Amino acid sequence: MRRLRFFTAVLLALLTAVPAGAVEYAALRGGEARYWQTRDTAPTRESSLDPHLRTPLGSVWKLFVHVYLIDRQIETEDYVCGGRDREEVYCCQPGGSIGRDAALARSCGLYFEPRRLGIAAADWRQYWQARGAPVWLHDLRAMRPDTQVEVEQLLRALAVVPAPARRAAGGALLSSVLGAADAEGLRAFGARLRAKTWSWHQPGQPEARIGGAAGWLADGTPIWLRAPGTSRVVLPLAARRLPAALRVDAPASAATGDACVRVDLFARYPLRGVEDAAGRPAQAGVLRGRHLARFANGNTLKFSSTGEIELGADGRLRATLDVNDYVARVIEREAAPEPVEAARALAIVARSYLYQNARREQSCLRIDDSSASQRVGPSPPGQAARDIAAWSDSLVLDATPVNYHLDQPGRNRLAWRQAEAQALRGEPFDRILAQAFPRASLISTDSPLATDCARLDAAERWLKNRLPAWERALADLDGFEPVPAPAVCRLRQGNPYADPERGRIHVHGLDGREARLTLAHEYLHLAFAHHPRGLDETFIETTARRLQVEGQP
Repeated sequence: MRRLRFFTAVLLALLTAVPAGAVEYAALRGGEARYWQTRDTAPTRESSLDPHLRTPLGSVWKLFVHVYLIDRQIETEDYVCGGRDREEVYCCQPGGSIGRDAALARSCGLYFEPRRLGIAAADWRQYWQARGAPVWLHDLRAMRPDTQVEVEQLLRALAVVPAPARRAAGGALLSSVLGAADAEGLRAFGARLRAKTWSWHQPGQPEARIGGAAGWLADGTPIWLRAPGTSRVVLPLAARRLPAALRVDAPASAATGDACVRVDLFARYPLRGVEDAAGRPAQAGVLRGRHLARFANGNTLKFSSTGEIELGADGRLRATLDVNDYVARVIEREAAPEPVEAARALAIVARSYLYQNARREQSCLRIDDSSASQRVGPSPPGQAARDIAAWSDSLVLDATPVNYHLDQPGRNRLAWRQAEAQALRGEPFDRILAQAFPRASLISTDSPLATDCARLDAAERWLKNRLPAWERALADLDGFEPVPAPAVCRLRQGNPYADPERGRIHVHGLDGREARLTLAHEYLHLAFAHHPRGLDETFIETTARRLQVEGQP
């Protein structure tokens, strides 16, 4: 029996040991788990993932607790640092506190302690069983850093996380990449990696450390990686050697989800007509295939559509695009996808310009295709431009109005020719941006920690107190869906709006009857977000006034 235990320990060490000088990666795509190993001097080796390869969870257990809380919409209290636990160094200063998303980004294990959160083992097991998670995740006691699991089973556990919870966790995790003191990981990964970093002991070598990350790429692909050293050392190293096969898949089809861009194509050039590939006048409606636009000034332009472009009854062309598809089309129309670092900088500026200048239509942004704003390619972009857009997914510049020009630099303006020259000299995208926008910060629109949201606590309390009565009053209306109490953000400028994708309301304040009516109005946009009534401003306004009359002022 003693000999059996010895050989078992040796086998376990072999299955969890990290080869010297190697970086290991694994990903799950199309149900198949693949494995890559890279070294300094050797070519990347790809193979099927050994189903017996094991890894410690390290800090990744916190990610699964975060997902559980988010998906079950469990409200939790912030962790307050009392200064008595040395682990609070990962959380906050004595007397301070930390919330759920910040705790995940900073790896504050004290926040996610299941006993503190009141998580019942039976509820935990039932939740993960219902989602088809691997058996090891059913056991709440496994939420420890020293838990050893098969890498493939870890990937499959990540794969069953619901998309909304994955996006919420991914946004919080991305903020740690953006906020890293060393920009090397950001320059290599961009916004592609949404993963929880971890560090633990090398099996059989208590003094040696191994580290890595586990989570998702921006397209939802589950990924795991590790190498010798702590996560601070491993992540930049892994980024430098990232196999090409792990690039993010960029969608090329029209947007169908909440986040979209509606573009009025050729806004400054009146159309005389649109013809199909056979030269016949195109019918109003969704366009597919090759077409020809004839302009009133006599010019013509060939374009193609896979269903994202619609010809209106008024003879205008309008496109509904995914945000990254939009950015890729701007890159091709305004500049080029090379040099890569210059194109990455332009992608971030183009996305920033979109968010700063587009009009909001419910969950979509609306903007003209025009030299007065941004010109947009009418045909699907090439792979190179889509790769650039996907690499920079959700990254924008904050606190500074942005603009760009072909060859004229200026205050808060990127000059493409200058960016080209900088990139050809070896300058990375972030330095190019820093020279053009010295006071701007790089943030992510996906990150609740980086999004500019000054919480209006009084407005949130007022709304939360009224939700039970409002839900009873609205229950019988077609299209009504109760939503959790939303975050209410102070709007610095522009018109109030609701953001269904993030469950937020942006208003100027709560002072006065009209301000409270506005808050009710925007709440109704959230509650009817998936029904045509959510687009009916007359219905929304009338219902908001009824709620105000029937409720307290």
